[in-house]
Formats: sequence, C-alpha cells, structure tokens
Amino acid sequence: MARKKDALDRLVVFLAKRDGIDKLVKTFQYVGKLCHYHLQETHPALANRFKKLEIASGLSRKAFRTGRFLTGYNALRTTTYPDRKLQILAILGNGGEMVYWFFDHFVWLAKVGVLDSHLAKRFCYISAFGEAFGYIFFNTAEFILISRGLEAEKKCTQELAQLLEEEKKEKVAGGVVSVVTERMKQVKARIAVIRLQRVMSVMAIIANLADFFIALADVEPNPFVNHAITLGLSGLASAWAGWYRNWPD
Repeated sequence: MARKKDALDRLVVFLAKRDGIDKLVKTFQYVGKLCHYHLQETHPALANRFKKLEIASGLSRKAFRTGRFLTGYNALRTTTYPDRKLQILAILGNGGEMVYWFFDHFVWLAKVGVLDSHLAKRFCYISAFGEAFGYIFFNTAEFILISRGLEAEKKCTQELAQLLEEEKKEKVAGGVVSVVTERMKQVKARIAVIRLQRVMSVMAIIANLADFFIALADVEPNPFVNHAITLGLSGLASAWAGWYRNWPD
C-alpha cells in the first residue's frame, strides 16, 4: 500500500519547483525589508543585517529566474483558450510579463556590477512597467473566470436541486435511485472543481495586485507605494498567495 503524502513530502515537492523556491526566498526578502524598517532606529546593527538579507534574497531571486521570460511565450504557444476574449487578455498579460522577465535579467546584471550600475534604474523602470501592464490583463481574465464560474455553479446547483427532487420521487415510488445518485455525485464533483478554481483565481488576483503595487513603486514612485510597510506587506501577500497556489495536492 502506497504511503500517504505528508506535509514534509509536499514541502519537498514545493521547493523543487522554481516557483516554490522563489516564493520562499521572496518571503525572506520582504521579511528582511519589514524588519529593517522596524529596527533601523532602535537596533541599527541588527537592522543592517536584515537589509543585507533583503538585498541578497532579491538578487538571488533575479539570478534563478534566468530564462523565465520564455514561460509566457510557451504558455501562449501551447495553451488552448475557450474564447477570443480570454486569448487576447492572455496575449497582453503574457506580453507584459515577458517584458518584465526579460529586462529583469539586465536589472540583475547592473546590480551585481556586470553592466554599468547607472543603467539599473532605466532597466528597472521598463521591467516594472511591463509587469504592471501585464497584471492588469491577468486580473481582468481572472475576474471573467470567477464570473463565469459563479454562473456555472448556479446552473449546477439548480441541476442538483432537480436531481434531489427526482431522488425523492424515486424513493416514494420504490424505484431504483442509483442512476440519480450517480448523477448527483457528478454534479457535486463539478461544483467542487468550480469552487477550487475560484479560490485559485482569488489567490492569483491577490498576488497580482500585491506585485502591481511593488511595480508601481518603480513606475510611479510616491510616499504610499514606496513606503517600507506597503512594499513589505505587498511582497508577503504575493509570496504567500503564491505558496497557496503552488502547494502540491
């Protein structure tokens, strides 16, 4: 008999994924940012250590995301979309994200000193602009999927109510209810899938909105989005929503 997977098994599978390790290191990065902000006046030496954790984690994430821009292209090449509207949103969203991933390579090279450091700000702006642009369309698609899922769940609920009535009539008449029961199981399974997809869409929206705020700090800096607490909490929200979405079943 096969051993049932436990939390440690799932953690190992999660960390084996590039997205999994990225979310873990992203957590380190933004915990470092928040701790630095909290400690910089009272414990400057300790705050400096957390700042180093933030910087090292950020650079590490950029390093092992090398080639990530190909993911969006491959998704467009291989994914079949249910209609033209979602396909267009996917093209725009993945296009923006591909710009983000591609120029993020140059941000990393500029920050580690391979390219001139003064270029980092320009590359960072282009990368962040592509990221923010893409998230607008990704979230629009997720809201459409949620809306369609609610409509589909409503139809399934109505179908389930009808099957319950049929089951009651069959029981009263003394008939065989196995066929109706099987159909009810199928409808309940469809409802469960729809609800799971909705939860995943909500997690995607949370992550995208959080990353949109982080990107906005480079595209359109202002005291609110550039505040350490705003960036720190946004980073953790994105990381933990990503944990949920990538955690193995």
